[in-house]
Amino acid sequence: MKRALLIGFQFPPLVGTSGVQRMLRFAEHLPAYGWKPYVLTASAGAMPQTDPRTLHDIPDGVTVVRSFALDAARHLAIGGRYWRRLAIPDRWASWIPFAVRDACRLIDREAIDAVWTTYPIASAHRIGNWVHRLRGRPWIADFRDPMAQDDYPSDPLLWRSFERIEREAARRAAFLTFTSPGARDLYARRYGASFDDARFTLLMNGYDEGSFAGIEVAPPPARAPSNDAPLVLLHSGVVYPSERDPTQLFAALASLRARGAVSHRTLRLRFRASSHDAMLQELAARHAVGDLIELLPPIGYRDALAEMREADGLLVLQAANCNGQIPAKLYEYLRAQRPILALADPAGDTGRLVASLGSPHVAALEDAQAIESALAGFLDAIRRGAGFVVAGERVAAFSRRRLTGELARLLDAATTGEAVTQPASAMRGSAVRAGRNASASGPTE
Repeated sequence: MKRALLIGFQFPPLVGTSGVQRMLRFAEHLPAYGWKPYVLTASAGAMPQTDPRTLHDIPDGVTVVRSFALDAARHLAIGGRYWRRLAIPDRWASWIPFAVRDACRLIDREAIDAVWTTYPIASAHRIGNWVHRLRGRPWIADFRDPMAQDDYPSDPLLWRSFERIEREAARRAAFLTFTSPGARDLYARRYGASFDDARFTLLMNGYDEGSFAGIEVAPPPARAPSNDAPLVLLHSGVVYPSERDPTQLFAALASLRARGAVSHRTLRLRFRASSHDAMLQELAARHAVGDLIELLPPIGYRDALAEMREADGLLVLQAANCNGQIPAKLYEYLRAQRPILALADPAGDTGRLVASLGSPHVAALEDAQAIESALAGFLDAIRRGAGFVVAGERVAAFSRRRLTGELARLLDAATTGEAVTQPASAMRGSAVRAGRNASASGPTE
């Protein structure tokens, strides 16, 4: 077997971000494609939220090295304040020298053939760049979110740091991978004139089939309008105030309620682990729909998947300022085999992906009237037992095992110097504008 070193901050026992699943599942499935994975991540004490039970998710046989790291906001602060330069390019920049040292030792000891790094968190790419320069191993830089945007990060020092990391990756990496067509096109436009844009390729997010084992509950039956049990429409995960702003959704709910189309007896809009409950409570009060809203705390990953399977419908939110991104949870929604209401710009990557899979329930998150129409039709279809569910064979294209095969193909090409073509199964097209979900201050969903 060839040997790959996977470098990233988001790995068990970290919880609170779906990004953990990407590196974890690549490590799990790479051996099936002829690659033995080694993982380099940060020490658990630097991670903001941990659950030691998730360590059992790490596949047997995967060597994991944890480099010393500190969280500037917690470990280097005095009176709640810390020197800003200690958190460039992120709060965990302290692990860079230790991770570079540990990576070089691994490469020398284990004869590593290639290095893969993933953002967020940004320091992982800086580590990858240094390791590539010091040991000459081919490097693949994975961008789950775009980094430097027109208006993000707002801190000029941090923005310049992000831009340097991007440029170094475009200059030195064998491949740069992206999780949506819009993000890939953004970087090809930004750097393709200076570097070979054939190296900018899609490697989309997906779902893990094994995570659904044992939670194959029966889907909810069709609900008659007179049924006392309300339909449950679930949003699982973070509701960002800008990138997933639900203001117009609440306005649409108020309008539907005013004309008697919904009530607390017929609908429950559930937000699980929103991270912004106060904002949702304020919106619910402003639009007088508080009795339609349910705010619930975080639960374990598999419990969250089971809740998706049990819901009557699943809600995805994505504002137009994130047209170049697709929420990772969407793929788990698809595997949960429940009807999906996508409140996303039909011209953006999220809206176009859902529509391309045949779903008729897509409306712009910024358009209350369109949301009102889409939500009414969505709920009516569920009550009639006609809620649209994407066929299983189409969902299978997004299994992480299959997507790991695409990563292995890139690793093979990086070590041989061969060119690759974009897989025919990959989603095509470009988006209006690549947005951001990633925060420089911590893990995101």
